[in-house]
Order: sequence, then C-alpha cells, then structure tokens
Amino acid sequence: MNNSWLDAVKWNGDGLVPAIAQEAGTGKVLTLAWVNREALAATVKEGQAVYWSRSRRKLWRKGEESGHVQVVKDIRLDCDNDAVLFLVEQKGGIACHTGRERCFYQHLQGDRWVTDDPVLKPEREIYGNK
Repeated sequence: MNNSWLDAVKWNGDGLVPAIAQEAGTGKVLTLAWVNREALAATVKEGQAVYWSRSRRKLWRKGEESGHVQVVKDIRLDCDNDAVLFLVEQKGGIACHTGRERCFYQHLQGDRWVTDDPVLKPEREIYGNK
C-alpha cells in the first residue's frame, strides 16, 4: 500500500494529531488519544487502534494489556486535516483504563465535575497490582 495518504495529514510540531475513538454502533465518544505517522499506518495495516503514548514515548496498541482492543471499522480525517476519527468496535465494552465504558465519564454540573458512568471492572482486575 502506498503511504502517500499520510502526507495529507497536518501533523503538529511533535509529529502528532489527535485521534478520537467513537463506538461505531452507538456513536458514543470513547476516548481521545494521539497518533503519529507510524501509529496511523499500523492502525490501517492491523485493523486495530494503535496510538502514540506521549508519556511512554512509544506505540501503544489499545488493549495490549487489558484485552480491550478497538477494532477499527472506518477512519476519517477532519476538514482541516489535523484530527482523525476512528470508528471502532470496542471489545469488552471498556475503553477507559479506569474500567469505565468511555474516558469521558465526567460532566460539568454547575461549578463541579460529576462522575456519571459506573466502573464496569476495577483497574486491579484489568491490570493487576501495578
């Protein structure tokens, strides 16, 4: 496969663009992460979400530790070519490392953040005692 399509993406100064993962079936936004050229190309090749971990400075295959992989059904580029959207099937129903369905589990209520999504599986059961 010719990778010239990667040249259309407007990478930031660190060589990254934000990647939003949205559940294909429900339309729920699951998470926002980052991809570089290598991660985006790997996502296309493997059919599963691969991100760039800014804290670990390496590729991060979603679900590599938890088993909660994201099977990519479609990839879209926004109108400014500086963000991508992954339409995914979230395996295990958990996208967040906290054991919730999605990372956006808090909403602003007045002047405070309120958690409104339950923990489906405790972190220690997902990742062990780290």
